[in-house]
Amino acid sequence: MPTEKPMDTFEELLDLRMKAQLAQQEDYDKEISKVLTFKVAEQTYAIEIEYVTEIIEIPHITVVPAVPEYIKGIINVRSKIVPVMNMRTRFNKPETAYTDRTCVIIVNALDMTVGLIADSVSDVLPVRESNMSATPDAMNVNADKFIKYIVETEDGVNLVLDVERLLGDRTPEPLV
Repeated sequence: MPTEKPMDTFEELLDLRMKAQLAQQEDYDKEISKVLTFKVAEQTYAIEIEYVTEIIEIPHITVVPAVPEYIKGIINVRSKIVPVMNMRTRFNKPETAYTDRTCVIIVNALDMTVGLIADSVSDVLPVRESNMSATPDAMNVNADKFIKYIVETEDGVNLVLDVERLLGDRTPEPLV
C-alpha cells in the first residue's frame, strides 16, 4: 500500500484551497442582474431591467385633474391608458422643456403599468456583487427608501430605484 508524502498532501490542500478561492471570486463577479440607466437633471438613476417594458418618445400627454403634482397625466400606449410620472417633479428638480432625448420608460410593477419621464436613457449595465453597494442609512440619504441599492461603474455611481416603492407610494409631496 503506497504511503502519501506529507508534502504531496499539503500541496494538494493548497491547490484545493486556491481552486475554492477562485470559484468564490468567480461567483462574486458573476452577473446577477441588469439595470437600465437614465438621467434626471444631472443625476444618473437606474431601474432593474425586469421592470422595463419599453422606452418610447414623449407622446401627447393628457392632463388629469386632482392628481399629485408629479403625475403629468396619461398616455395611450397600444390602446392601453398609462399614467405618466414626471421624474424631475418626483425628485424635486426644476422642470425643463423636453428635448429630442427626453423619453418615457414604461415599467410594470405591482400589477401597474406606469410611464416614467426621464431626460435621457443612457445604457444597460450588468450588476455584479462586486460593483453593488447597500444604500447608506446615515444622514437620511435614503429616508424614503426609494433607492434599492447602488451600482458603482467606471462612469460613477448609479442609484438603483426600488420601482415597487416608487409606484406604490401614495404621498403627494415630491421627494428630496
